[in-house]
Amino acid sequence: MAEKRLKAWGNNRAGQLGDGTWADFRTTATTVLGLTSAEVVKIAAGGSGPTNGHGLALLTDRTVQSWGANESGQLGDGSVFSHNAPGQVVNLSNATDIAAGGAHSLALLADGTVVAWGRNNYGQLGNGTNTDSSVPVRVEGLNKVAAIAAGLNHGIALREDGTVWAWGYNINGQLGDGTSASRNVPSPVSGLSGVVRIAAGGNHNLALVGAAGPHGSMMRAWGHNASGQLGDGTTENRYTPVDTAIGTGDISLIAAGATHSIAVTGGDNSLYAWGRNTSGQLGDGTTDNRNKPVPVPDLTGVRLAVCGREHTAALLGDGTLRSWGGNGSGQLGNGTTTDSSTPVTTLTTLTGVDKIAAPVGGDFGMAN
Repeated sequence: MAEKRLKAWGNNRAGQLGDGTWADFRTTATTVLGLTSAEVVKIAAGGSGPTNGHGLALLTDRTVQSWGANESGQLGDGSVFSHNAPGQVVNLSNATDIAAGGAHSLALLADGTVVAWGRNNYGQLGNGTNTDSSVPVRVEGLNKVAAIAAGLNHGIALREDGTVWAWGYNINGQLGDGTSASRNVPSPVSGLSGVVRIAAGGNHNLALVGAAGPHGSMMRAWGHNASGQLGDGTTENRYTPVDTAIGTGDISLIAAGATHSIAVTGGDNSLYAWGRNTSGQLGDGTTDNRNKPVPVPDLTGVRLAVCGREHTAALLGDGTLRSWGGNGSGQLGNGTTTDSSTPVTTLTTLTGVDKIAAPVGGDFGMAN
């Protein structure tokens, strides 16, 4: 039996599918070169527009492989040349988690510190400068970090003490410090404690406060809100965290795309979505924006869910992958380029999928 391989589909103009080609796009899954599924511990997808993007894979030996767009050094290989097959991020050997933003990348290290590489025009590398770096640099002043997430031009980190720290672009309040001033070193998000999970969208963020599970948890959000992506019933930007109108409950997963957000909740692991919906990315059968969470109909047993620029994907308990929203580059992976406002089946030819990824500002997907 052939070894299982990491798969990718959708836009490939920057080589972000990692299949050794520069084909415009793939409407069904293609194989990422050189990586067996067994070696891949985590995957992440980045991108800042319909045609660009990059992929990251954390391997069992705690090194990271990268591929795709590299004009800002976001592949971390010491160059600014894009490549369409995986290559190693340099000077990185003890990573435990990865995140990919618009044109920058983050890695959490085993010692609880964070490194970053790529675009830095807004300080999204968090190293006290605004200079791009094609090799990993230390994010200043962060330790005891438990989780990381990357937006289009910002980064956030959840520390072991339940506080959240943010850095980078802040014109919409995405750093949550009450200002709109961008920062090139991390600062704490105001009034946020007891956080157990984080997610970064294009220019907004989500945090889950309190224990996940039936004993209750609350979602908070901050940053850009023009499409209702904070889910607080308004379209006003928020410079400090506000409560999302999903209420308390057994929220098990949160994720965010360029301008929309999702949460998995309830004993049946159903999915709620809110924010921009012009391509049907909320999956409710309409193209109406929603400033409060709405259920994705007939979708239960959701194990994992991710958001791209204008699409959403969910891995179900039966091992199938469903996607919906924009599909102009085949990012739904169902063999067509037709948008869908309700879930369709992604054709991955993979069994035993337990990892999926989509770029916060791009149009492709990955599964392993």
